[in-house]
Amino acid sequence: MPLWGIPVWFLYAPRRVKCKEHGVVVEHIPWSEGKRPLTTAMMGFLARWARRLSWRETAQVFQVSWESVYRSVEWFVDWGLQHRQLRGAEAIGVDEIHWGRGLKADNFLTVIYQIDAGCRRLLWIGRQRTEKTLRTGLQELGGEFVQGLRLCAAICGNPT
Repeated sequence: MPLWGIPVWFLYAPRRVKCKEHGVVVEHIPWSEGKRPLTTAMMGFLARWARRLSWRETAQVFQVSWESVYRSVEWFVDWGLQHRQLRGAEAIGVDEIHWGRGLKADNFLTVIYQIDAGCRRLLWIGRQRTEKTLRTGLQELGGEFVQGLRLCAAICGNPT
């Protein structure tokens, strides 16, 4: 990672311990996760910038690979999903998004998002625009979440 244009490396050898119960155990590194080459702080930093710039621009500006930006965004999204709080959501919107070329079912996404007054956020995306896809999304959000809903707005893209 460059710091004021100067390449900087952080090198640390984690300690290994041979435990009678668990075998060889490697020390937990609080600033990193697994064997990732970037620290968690750097991955969060890149993921936040990737919201403002394209992933390629983010990689160029911070002199990292496009894959580092991609992996950082992926890590950040996974972390967010694991720590997401769905309690209190009372209103959702359901929409379909066309992507790609043609009008095949595979070129549509079903999107579920929260539309409460104090919180607007994407909750789930699934391929195709079918009833089965919507049911899958609601099942993944959970029965407790669905029971707490008071409003569901479905956006109809085709009036026919």
